[in-house]
Amino acid sequence: MIPNQKHLFNIPEDITYLNCAYLSPQLRSVTAAGLKSVSSKEAPWLLTPPDFFTLTEKTRSLFAELIDARANDIAIIPAVSYGVSVATLNVKLEANQAVVVLEDQFPSNVYPWRELVREKGAKLKTVARPQDDDWTAALMDPIDENTAVVAVAGCHWTDGCIIDLVKLGQRCREINAALVIDATQSLGALPLSVFEVQPDFVIAASYKWLLGPYSLGFMYVNPNYHDGIPLEYNWINRKHSEDFAGLVKYRNDFQTGARRFDVGERSNFALMPMAFAALRQILDWQVPETASTLAGLTEEIAQRATDLDLNVAPTHLRAGHMLGIRFPEGVPDDLIDRFAQNKIYVSVRGNSIRISPHLYNTKEDIDKLFSTVLESL
Repeated sequence: MIPNQKHLFNIPEDITYLNCAYLSPQLRSVTAAGLKSVSSKEAPWLLTPPDFFTLTEKTRSLFAELIDARANDIAIIPAVSYGVSVATLNVKLEANQAVVVLEDQFPSNVYPWRELVREKGAKLKTVARPQDDDWTAALMDPIDENTAVVAVAGCHWTDGCIIDLVKLGQRCREINAALVIDATQSLGALPLSVFEVQPDFVIAASYKWLLGPYSLGFMYVNPNYHDGIPLEYNWINRKHSEDFAGLVKYRNDFQTGARRFDVGERSNFALMPMAFAALRQILDWQVPETASTLAGLTEEIAQRATDLDLNVAPTHLRAGHMLGIRFPEGVPDDLIDRFAQNKIYVSVRGNSIRISPHLYNTKEDIDKLFSTVLESL
C-alpha cells in the first residue's frame, strides 16, 4: 500500500477532489517541469537539433515500460481521436463486416469508426449495457466471425465497470479481429501488459490517470502495423530527420517502428517535459501498488454506498480506481448544489455519480462525501 501522497500535489485542504477521471490534478513536479520548459523558447538559440529528439525518446521509453512494450512500438499523438483515426486507416474492414463498440462509449473511440463503416459499407455493432455490469460476458456473443474490429476501453468511462482485456484479446485472435483499446480511463491506475493482451492498438491521453498535460498522448502500435499508413506526413517522422541541413533531401522512408505515426511537432518543448515527469512518478509508485491502494479507497466507498441502499457494481466487475454510485430514484435534485457548497468534486453520469479518487485522497474525504450525500437522502 502506498501512503497518502497529497504532499506531491497542490490541493487546498478544503477541497475534496474525487474526480481524477475528469481531469487529474497536476503533480508539483509536473508543474515545475512545465514552468521550466515553457520558458525555454525565450532563448531559442539554446535549443539545438538534438533537443527535438532526446527527451521525446526518453518519454517514449517510459510509456513503453508502463505497458510492457518496446519504445519502437510507441507513437506520440495529441489526442485519442488522432490515435483512433490512425487505427481506422490500418485495420482491415470489408463491406458487411462489423466494428464492435460499447453502449455509451467515449465518443473519441466511436466517431472515427462511424465514418469508417459508412465509407466501407460495414456495420457498427453497439453492445448494450449489461444489467449485471459484466461487460466481458456481454461482449463475447456479439464478437463473431463477421467482426473485423473490437474498439473498447479498459473500463467503462461512466462508472468504471471493467473489461477483461486478456480474455477479450484471446477472443479477438480466435476470429482474427483487430483489438483497439482506449486506455485513457485506466492506464496509470490499472496494470496493462500488451504482452498479455496482444492488442493491435492501445491509445491513451495523458491528462487523466497518466497525470500529464492536456493535448499530449501515446499510442502503442503492434509491430504488424509498423509499415502502415500514418495520419499525416510530416518531416520529423522521416528517416534521418535529425539532419536539419539535409531536410530538403526529401525521403520516402520513415523513422523506425511506430514513429511513422508520430504527430508533427511532437517535440513540444513545454508539454513533453511535463509528461516525462508524470510518467517517472507513476513508474516510481508502481502501477500494481497504485491500483491496490486505490482499490482500498473505492471498496470503502462502495461499502458505505451499499449501506445506504445505493447501487454499485460488484467488486469483481469494476475497476479499483473508480466507480459509479447509482441512485434508484435518480440523483437527488439538491445533491449537486450541496457538493458545490462543500467543495466536493465528482462527476454526474445519468442516474449515478462517478467517484474517482487518487493517492491524494483520505478517509476524511470519504467521510465528507457521505455526510453530504446523507443530507440529500
